[in-house]
Amino acid sequence: MLNILWIGIGGFLGANARFWLGSWISRWAGTGFPWATGIVNLSGALVIGIFATIFADRAIDNESLRLFLIVGILGGYTTFSSYTYEAVSLIQQDRWLAAIGYLVGSNVLGILACIAGVMIARIWT
Repeated sequence: MLNILWIGIGGFLGANARFWLGSWISRWAGTGFPWATGIVNLSGALVIGIFATIFADRAIDNESLRLFLIVGILGGYTTFSSYTYEAVSLIQQDRWLAAIGYLVGSNVLGILACIAGVMIARIWT
């Protein structure tokens, strides 16, 4: 039962971090392209690479901490549902090049960001 509390607290923190960072990015970069969601997803991919690798490679046996950080904070922070909706919106606006760039860029760069997170975690540990 305590793990559910940790996930909930982490989800609250992650969702609020996503909101505030996304709002700031949208004010800075504008809303003509879904920069905020893309940046949040890429940074989430990087951070999950770091945390998951630290837990796996260092054999950290703290289930509550893992659930708080990975399931809670990062689960609340990343925005895959927004990502898919924004891609569909670009397609519906006949902005196919932007939609393809967004889909391919988010996936390829997300995987590369996660790999970078794994490498950063391994350097630190």
